[in-house]
Amino acid sequence: MDRADEQLRPDPVALLQLAAREGRGKLTIFLGMAPGVGKTYAMLERARALQAKGVDVVVGLVETHGRGETAALAADLETLPRRDGDGAYGAFDLDAALKRRPQLLIVDELAHSNPAGSRHPKRHQDIAELTAAGINVWTALNIQHLESLSDLVARIAGVPVRETVPDVVLKTADDIVLVDLPPDELIERLKAGKVYLPENADRALGGFFTPATLTALRELSLRRAADRVDDQMVDLLRQSAIEGPWATGDRLLVCVGPDENSDAVVREASRLASGLNARWLVLSLTDPHGMPPGGDAAARLETTLQLAERLGAETRREIASDFVAAILKLARRENITQIVIGRGRRQPFWRRSLPDALLRQAGDIGVHVVSGTVAGRSLVSRRRTPPEWTLVLATPILAVGATTLLGFGLSAIVALQNLSMLYLAAVLLSAVVAGRFSALVASGLSFLAYNFFFISPTGHLTVARPEEVLSLVIFVGVALAAGQLAARLRLSIDRAQQQTRQAQALLDFARKMAGAFGRDQVLDTMASHIHSALGIAAVVLAADESGDLALAAAWPPDQDIDDAAMVAALWARDKREPAGFMTGTLPQVPYLFRPIRSGQRVLAVVGLAMGAAKRPATEEEERTLSAIVEQSAIALDRAQLTRESNTASIAVEGQKVQSALLSSLSHDLRTPLASITGAVTSLRELGDRLPVATRADLLLSIEEEAGRLNRFVANLFEMTRIESGMLRARLQPVLVADTIASAVSRARRLHSDLVVEVSLADPAPKANADPALLEQVLFNLVDNAAKYAAGNPVSIYGRAEGDEAIITITDQGKGIPEADLDRIFEKFYRRAKGDGRQAGTGLGLAIARGLITAMGGTIKAESPAVRRRGTRFVVRLPLAGTAP
Repeated sequence: MDRADEQLRPDPVALLQLAAREGRGKLTIFLGMAPGVGKTYAMLERARALQAKGVDVVVGLVETHGRGETAALAADLETLPRRDGDGAYGAFDLDAALKRRPQLLIVDELAHSNPAGSRHPKRHQDIAELTAAGINVWTALNIQHLESLSDLVARIAGVPVRETVPDVVLKTADDIVLVDLPPDELIERLKAGKVYLPENADRALGGFFTPATLTALRELSLRRAADRVDDQMVDLLRQSAIEGPWATGDRLLVCVGPDENSDAVVREASRLASGLNARWLVLSLTDPHGMPPGGDAAARLETTLQLAERLGAETRREIASDFVAAILKLARRENITQIVIGRGRRQPFWRRSLPDALLRQAGDIGVHVVSGTVAGRSLVSRRRTPPEWTLVLATPILAVGATTLLGFGLSAIVALQNLSMLYLAAVLLSAVVAGRFSALVASGLSFLAYNFFFISPTGHLTVARPEEVLSLVIFVGVALAAGQLAARLRLSIDRAQQQTRQAQALLDFARKMAGAFGRDQVLDTMASHIHSALGIAAVVLAADESGDLALAAAWPPDQDIDDAAMVAALWARDKREPAGFMTGTLPQVPYLFRPIRSGQRVLAVVGLAMGAAKRPATEEEERTLSAIVEQSAIALDRAQLTRESNTASIAVEGQKVQSALLSSLSHDLRTPLASITGAVTSLRELGDRLPVATRADLLLSIEEEAGRLNRFVANLFEMTRIESGMLRARLQPVLVADTIASAVSRARRLHSDLVVEVSLADPAPKANADPALLEQVLFNLVDNAAKYAAGNPVSIYGRAEGDEAIITITDQGKGIPEADLDRIFEKFYRRAKGDGRQAGTGLGLAIARGLITAMGGTIKAESPAVRRRGTRFVVRLPLAGTAP
């Protein structure tokens, strides 16, 4: 493929944007310069034409404002009922619209707010949910309601704009229909009573509806419509691989801080970016040597950044000592063409403001300074409260006063040549205790006190000797420099301590999470740590066994959430976005819910009781919360993977047990049944023709095989009792010797050639056990030993050791590999005998361990046992008279 073909490829970004629209409904905005131009009328007229063509059109909400012509157009269209009990405009029923799901839905008044208690605070958020569900929506908007133009319109018309819509809504609309009317005609309509009722029309003519205001609004609406049409044309050209010319590619960098006027800078930058069709980045800088903004300043900064995001900007926070260098470095790295910054407050003649410094060093990057705002380095400062001013002023006064008294006292004792060093200490103390301004005050007071009390002639603010003037000037310079450095060091230490506390808190949390096992423990740890780290009550919701979202953890534990909060939590989980307090979904809920995500999965939802704090989260709280949520997501992922792994292991083990059970049933049931069937058949068919001895052998075979079946079924029943927890041991003193004798006697009935050597310590031990269960254990062990002893004797030894009774059963077979010593107690696990055949059902040792455990004892296997061969089973039980 040649180079020309590569250049004619469709723009991948444009194709991705087009793909993202698949499955979504189309949004069409009827845009006008002011009320009364005919937006709703034009929208309904077009809707009726589509309905005549067979399109399913439904009116979700239309405001006629008493205009008969508009009401007549809406009369023939299906209209959804409004929710009851809401304000003058009524409430649009979002759930009814989603359930009805028409091809085209008309929802008027895009900029209006929803009544309290609605899912979304703004109507444009309802429309966003409708289009996301695949429903085409038509709506109407006046140009003054665009967020970036609201302050400009307020200055033009002299009327504040209370309802606003983020610019991104207009920018991402699929189509814009401009409804235009000359200002003179609109004024004539107003006078004729076609816009407002007569009592409101006169007031409007004297305020908003003036020729100058309407002309300015008309220009704004025409420009915005033209900009959107131009964007659509560029998108189509890029999607179709049609060559340019393209847009200029400008990119703006907007510098803001926690001052009261940063939102004006953001709005001005938004209008500039819209006019240039440029991407823009909003930057907030923090001095590492100063404390981060808190209280109202932090809330203002957060509100400003949220405004920038609503207007379509990318936001970023950074820490830098040199603001100018940091801004220019970011501008060059991000290919910024223009910087927007507010005009800084007036600086002393020796200090250059941030906008001035940027203008000098920006080079080929354009710098726009927005007038009428306070910005720059002053943005990270804050107004001091009266108690703080008291500390700032009292500290240098007291320090200088104490130093002066100390100077008088020392002068009376010894002649000092450098009393200025004492005042330098006062300056340093003021800087460390109360900050930079206090150090400046202490420097001035020290200069006056030192000159007045200790430099000849004393009692006057004059200097007699020239060298004293130089010393005084040097002292003032050193005091100012030392005070500045000490104050800066104090701020750095305070910030370092704050960061250390945060890092230590996160480290403690990481350690807790590393030791947390299971989802419930992870969620409890998360909720308690959020409360301790942020001082905010927290709840965590996760899916229960049925898959429904439910409260899983809370700290403090007495918290509960109502139905509205649960709806917000469900929204956060399903939409994977924040919901609740001060968000676009159910903002009246006192909790701010955020999803805890791992990849594409939502593991849980965390809720913060921000409503009690009545403020948004600060930058530091956001960082801490993000770190906690990320750590929790990792821990929840680990717990879920562990649970899934255990489930899979249990399933695998279940398959093994099932296979072993089927294998055992097929062998241990079929073999005796075949023998019994054969013997019964011979007896029935041959009867008296068989010799007496043969009939006796056949009857004995039937008896033995029936006993074998009975033992197998009894073992299965015993294993079921053990695993279900139905087994209850009746503990009592038991003579070990008697139990061993009974077990050996039972085993000899099965193994006639069995040789057992029993040895007991003197005195014979007495165990605290259930005699029937202990006999069954010993019988199983002796039976197992007989099968693998290869004709050799089986040894049994009983003794007391400490507070335990110990019984060992040893055979002299080929032994058990070390890797299999623990597995032999598993159900249906069998090893081959010396002849290669597997012996038994694989239940005897599993039953023995279950019974011993029920009696409070232990059992283990050791191999080799005797002369590098054989196996020894060691049973330990409490001695009689001790607790099991």
